[in-house]
Amino acid sequence: MSGSNVAHLPTKEEAEAAKVTSRTLSKYANSDRLNLKVTLNGGETEDLILPGFAINMLLDVLTEMSKGNAVTLMPINAELSTQQAAELLNVSRPHLVSLLEQGELPYRKVGTHRRVMAKDVFEYKQRIDEARQTTLDELAAQSQELGMGYE
Repeated sequence: MSGSNVAHLPTKEEAEAAKVTSRTLSKYANSDRLNLKVTLNGGETEDLILPGFAINMLLDVLTEMSKGNAVTLMPINAELSTQQAAELLNVSRPHLVSLLEQGELPYRKVGTHRRVMAKDVFEYKQRIDEARQTTLDELAAQSQELGMGYE
């Protein structure tokens, strides 16, 4: 991955270009691969092949850009500070540190600083999201059984 990790808010022109491109690309969402012919600024053309996963990822990036949102890509094996991990989970840094100390997430220490793998943060987020959904489903079922107006 090249470039900086600084988020860039798209300009109105970039957001509009992203919107147009995402509409075109959306026709090919969930394809196994896509063969593209790209015309560069100098007029020359290049043939590109995008794997299916890259098509969907690019579509997600363009969709967010079209809404005016900044997007950052992160390798799954990136090592994060506790502040970065807390931001990904939308929790405070002290709460994240307590999760680390309780063994909820693995980490390693570099000097006095804790480092957390991005993949572990994403796996933890998926686990708590699934648990939250299960709890919500159970509450909805109980509400229906008790006739609390969720017919």
